[in-house]
Amino acid sequence: MTYRPPVRDMAFTLNEVAGLSDLLGKGAYEDVSADLVEAVMEEGAKLAADVLAPLNRSGDAEGAKLKSGAVSVPSGFAEAYRRWVEGGWGSLAATTEYGGQGLPVALSVAMQEMWNAACLSFGLCPILSQGAIEALTAHGTEEQKNIYLARLISGEWTGTMNLTEPQAGSDLNALKTKAVPQGDGTYRISGTKIYITYGDHDMAENIVHLVLARLPDAPPGTKGISLFLVPKFLVNEDGSLGARNDAWCIGLEEKLGIHGSPTCVMSYGENGGAIGTLIGQENRGLACMFTMMNNARLLVGTQGVAIAEAAYQHALAYAKDRKQGRPLGSTLAPGEMAPIIEHPDIRRMLLTMKSLTDASRAICYATAVAIDGAHAGDKREEAQARADLLTPIAKSFSTDIGVEVASIGVQIHGGMGFIEETGAAQFLRDARILPIYEGTNGIQAIDLVSRKLPLGNGSVVKNFIAEMRETAQQARSSNNKLLGEIGGALDGALDALDKATDYMLANLKSAPNDCLAGASPYLRLFGTAAGGHYLAQSALRDPAAKARLALAQFYAANVLPAVHGLLAPATAGADSLFALTADDLA
Repeated sequence: MTYRPPVRDMAFTLNEVAGLSDLLGKGAYEDVSADLVEAVMEEGAKLAADVLAPLNRSGDAEGAKLKSGAVSVPSGFAEAYRRWVEGGWGSLAATTEYGGQGLPVALSVAMQEMWNAACLSFGLCPILSQGAIEALTAHGTEEQKNIYLARLISGEWTGTMNLTEPQAGSDLNALKTKAVPQGDGTYRISGTKIYITYGDHDMAENIVHLVLARLPDAPPGTKGISLFLVPKFLVNEDGSLGARNDAWCIGLEEKLGIHGSPTCVMSYGENGGAIGTLIGQENRGLACMFTMMNNARLLVGTQGVAIAEAAYQHALAYAKDRKQGRPLGSTLAPGEMAPIIEHPDIRRMLLTMKSLTDASRAICYATAVAIDGAHAGDKREEAQARADLLTPIAKSFSTDIGVEVASIGVQIHGGMGFIEETGAAQFLRDARILPIYEGTNGIQAIDLVSRKLPLGNGSVVKNFIAEMRETAQQARSSNNKLLGEIGGALDGALDALDKATDYMLANLKSAPNDCLAGASPYLRLFGTAAGGHYLAQSALRDPAAKARLALAQFYAANVLPAVHGLLAPATAGADSLFALTADDLA
């Protein structure tokens, strides 16, 4: 079984549910139609299914390798990357000024789902490059843009993000990497960075590292962090490659999953210092990096959708093929067994996988459409606020779903799911990193509660809940019995979301620890309710589609009720978390 992108479902969700069609045919997207969007997706699906998907298992088995200071990717990756570059896939949403196609970000996000569902280890490389493009477009100097942007956009060169150090994980206050000005506009960078995805590889001729470091006179904490562009090979004025820079991979991490993706320990400055140039202003590097981080967080959420879709397809094929047992009331001949898909519990698990995948896909696509609206829509401030609100939900809810769906996929395979040769286990191994990197899901929950809920004095979140209420009302007022049930369940879920949101807004200033204690269950509650909203929208937009209606009804009956159980921990406060001392927990 290999992955096949569900293009029609993806395009429908993108255009009709997430609302991209509302932006097409006008303004910046005057020449873009829904038909063009689907045509681009159909073409990309061929590359994903025929070129990338066959590399998933072999890349996992072979892994990336470090030898004599150079990293090599698994067999077939470099050729696949060449074909990806030739197809212009990295340039979809990039600015036309530097060779991009100027297409919607949301379309680029949908394509990222394909690359990562086909082979997550391969798909990680384009994600990091997209983030570097975003950061340079927003904060780079004209010289940096002229030298680097076109080559990053084309895919000729790739990009990385260098934050983490051995002593500094999510807390960037502890960063120690140094940047010493040389008096000619360049800086000498020295330090060690860890967990650097595609920090070195042999797929592109140059790698553009974006590195956080401190100047000698920088103030302490995050206010003293600057961002630097440090290429693997220095670049001459005419754009040709010069000498090798003092930036080296000195180790590859041994990981649970994503074996085909090199996760590097990077050393800057073992031989005098790596040469870099400043991006943005001195001591303002974190603001520049967050441009890249926000892009990456949405794309990591999309990776959660991707791995869930791949795991679902794998489990579905197995359930149709594997024969065991006889359902109650079966008319099979004596001794004959039925495919396990005929058993109720297998159906429950498959529908759970499918509905969670579709819900998280809609959340990610809606976030991407909001970003497009912020760039090119009629109500840009509102769209930006919606994107800000949804980004931590897209990242956290979708990556949690990726792990859960992959785990259910192993369960459907039974004992064979625990055996590597079936391929089900790889999805779970690969998925497990997603809730951790680009800001752990706990950090996403803190961001949602402490920064995003207060936007507009709470009006941004309240407006979104009101929009979801309209969906529930539309479903309840229809003449379709199933839609009525879906609307009723969604209304009940939104009652829970309203209560939890009111609690957070009322207590955030006076009892912040109580809100932080409930932040993760609150985010899960929010994501679950939002998923119900988007699946209901799917059914309303296409009521003749039996599968969309049935999936929305299953989600409403089997997934949405979880919000009522999440309300209590979301509003329980922090007392029970600190009832025991650290020593008591030993």
